[in-house]
Amino acid sequence: MLIIFGGLPGSGKTTTAQALAKRLKAVYVRVDTIEHALRNSDVLKADEGPAGYMIAYGVAEDNLKLGQTVVADSVNSIRITRDAWLSVAKRAGTQAVEVEVVCSDRAEHRRRAETRMTDIEGLVKPTWDKTVNRHYEDWGTRPIVVDTAHKAVDDLIAELTVRLGHSQD
Repeated sequence: MLIIFGGLPGSGKTTTAQALAKRLKAVYVRVDTIEHALRNSDVLKADEGPAGYMIAYGVAEDNLKLGQTVVADSVNSIRITRDAWLSVAKRAGTQAVEVEVVCSDRAEHRRRAETRMTDIEGLVKPTWDKTVNRHYEDWGTRPIVVDTAHKAVDDLIAELTVRLGHSQD
């Protein structure tokens, strides 16, 4: 199964995706990590463009073909990237589930965005202004929506595993 996460920076997307990957013992593929490595490689000094996503698609597909569950973590703000993730699952002959992470409490979302520490050395997190003014296309009715505003991560993961059809062992 390919579990495709998306959501604005500071929404709780990475925290949720990592916790789910750990719970499911899934392969975790994070576009931020790939993009940061590309910038640090001295190959792509400025804008990495779609390269990070393209690499993530390839890594995810390789692991899906090995029978692994893959959790893909990216902002995934436009339909073209979402459709590309779905194509990865289709090529690998596996199911895909989309999960949009939101934080419905705007004050809490802003607090998180402005105070969170980076877990990737040297990665600069976007400002609140860049977060809220980012181009972000509506997902429509396709995804499972997870609201992180007032729930503990463990509770969110328990709910998600049930919705994804995984046991609670």
